Amino acid sequence: MVEVYLCRHGETEWTLSGQHTSSTDIPLTSKGRQQAHSLGVRLKGIAFSKVYSSPMKRALETCKVAGFQPTIEPLAVEWNYGDYEGLDHAQIVKQNPKWDLFTQGSPGGESPQEIGARADHLIETILRQSGPIALFSHGHFLRVFAARWAGLKPEQAQIFILSVASVSILGYERAHRAVKLWNDTSFM
Repeated sequence: MVEVYLCRHGETEWTLSGQHTSSTDIPLTSKGRQQAHSLGVRLKGIAFSKVYSSPMKRALETCKVAGFQPTIEPLAVEWNYGDYEGLDHAQIVKQNPKWDLFTQGSPGGESPQEIGARADHLIETILRQSGPIALFSHGHFLRVFAARWAGLKPEQAQIFILSVASVSILGYERAHRAVKLWNDTSFM
């Protein structure tokens, strides 16, 4: 059976400022590169059958600094924030006081159903494989991926908090897909 190691990218200037980052292609900070190196140490010795990465610079750089040469996976890009790209939560709620990404999505961006469908397509691809697989991606996408893996609605992904440069593991409990480890940053 397959096991999926979810690896969130390291720190960027926008993760520090809380700005929503989907299509803006920004690099890691020097601390983010250090986090990526620590992530590689944490994953050392695992014989991944496949390593996937979002094509965005921050995920790809994390993957490569961690010591892997990935297959680029366009489905693993971050939730498209549309009109809210580059804004932080406080700026968004000034425009839309009741805004909730997980239930409303973003105007000009993706809905929860659209990102859920994207995660489902990637899960289908991964389920056709075996052994451990690494997926380097982004916070909101990985949260939805985990929710869909566990059979939850995309809206329920809000219960999964995910730190930068963290590792989470999805696998099985008997025949049921399950979360085996979540948001591990203890190696940093």
